[in-house]
Amino acid sequence: MAGGSAAYTGVDFYDMDSLLSEEERAVRDTVRSWVDDHLMPVIGDCYIEGRFPKELIPGMAELGLFGANLPEEYGCAGLNNVAYGLIMQELERGDSGIRSFASVQGALVMYPVYAFGSEEQKKYWLPKMAAGEEIGCFGLTEPDFGSNPGGLITTARETADGWVLNGTKMWITNGSQATVSIIWAKTGDIDDAKSIRGFIVPTNLPGFTAKDQKGKLSLRASDTSELHLQDVHVPKDAILPLSGGLKSPLMCLTQARYGIAWGGVGAAMACFDEARSYAANRIMFDKPIAATQIQQERLAEMLTEITKGQLLVLQLGRLKDKGTMTPSQVSLAKRNNINMACECAREARRLLGGNGILIEYHSMRHMANLESVYTYEGTHDMHSLILGQEITGIAAY
Repeated sequence: MAGGSAAYTGVDFYDMDSLLSEEERAVRDTVRSWVDDHLMPVIGDCYIEGRFPKELIPGMAELGLFGANLPEEYGCAGLNNVAYGLIMQELERGDSGIRSFASVQGALVMYPVYAFGSEEQKKYWLPKMAAGEEIGCFGLTEPDFGSNPGGLITTARETADGWVLNGTKMWITNGSQATVSIIWAKTGDIDDAKSIRGFIVPTNLPGFTAKDQKGKLSLRASDTSELHLQDVHVPKDAILPLSGGLKSPLMCLTQARYGIAWGGVGAAMACFDEARSYAANRIMFDKPIAATQIQQERLAEMLTEITKGQLLVLQLGRLKDKGTMTPSQVSLAKRNNINMACECAREARRLLGGNGILIEYHSMRHMANLESVYTYEGTHDMHSLILGQEITGIAAY
């Protein structure tokens, strides 16, 4: 905290800690220590090599990071949504790709099983996913249908003994390492978005293939894949019985976007911490560059926007825990906080000067990663239109 003439030493300018419960702070501090001890020593090499650090999965599972806000009866941590948000914040303070892994596992795979699955599906799959024994991916986006998921053309044809799935999915996080996928497909007319249903599809079935996306300049420590389903046969009980229509996958996206809004704060905090430390120690013209007006203005702007983002997601989390949070409120938070994080990462990179392009520093890695986060889970512009519709009552898309 800032006080008197003492130098500012952290990213909690409005004493957000005082608004958190003891348990929420403990969860955050535990994940923060894990990120510092286990993720930060390897993330630079993983980014350069373009590999996800799979060796960290058991530790993440042991901490209860997968589906952390789902009930304990299914092997999950049963935390409230603010604590869950703080987990996402701390993981993305390390790297957006690591937060993406946990976010997909919990919000996009475990959540639809919990929300739309049968009791048998929940009891079988959720404990295995919470333990990291099963890794999941979420198959909604297609090569020609990103911002318009209702136009998807993957089909599920019912047979005497199950379903046959055909289609292609694109930009699938965890796709190449997943052992199970939640696939969204149309069970009726291809123009009927109301026929969209979710299916639990093991990835080792004949006809299911995953191909890594090559040439990424962002999220390099994350697996991103293209999925192909050619006459993939699944049993009748593969369908999520309570799923139905486009609303079901959109509900999953709302869960993921909530965590992303917290994650953006974490990435921005990491960039601010690095920029402030560098400015205090980098000597130029016989004084630290922190003594110059232009760098102080950069730091002041970053601190201001991070503080606003922190308070925004905290209130959003309280609304979620009360059960009153709306999708448009999540859109506002995702839109604001990721744009804010992009700006903080860019300004931190500039403050670092030439050193800012080196992997030893983190801001440029965050900057590149956040450009993907700016686009996925609803582009920045789509969230603008969602808010526009909420404000005016008129859909402009």
